[in-house]
Amino acid sequence: MNISEETFIKNLGIHIRQLREKKGLSQQALADDCDIKRNQIARIERAEINTSIKNLVKIANALDVEPKELLDFPLK
Repeated sequence: MNISEETFIKNLGIHIRQLREKKGLSQQALADDCDIKRNQIARIERAEINTSIKNLVKIANALDVEPKELLDFPLK
């Protein structure tokens, strides 16, 4: 399967937002839990930036999921 980087990043942002909302967390609460600025969380969710693996690990820890779970989403 061939997928563009933009499509992958967009789907990643959507998935992170869904996981955050499922946990009942606001963007600010997630940002506080993983020591990332709230506007950066918002930009990740809107696929405006390509975040680092380091930040993905922080987000996974804050959401109490394994990092690989952040990458396990259907491609749209």
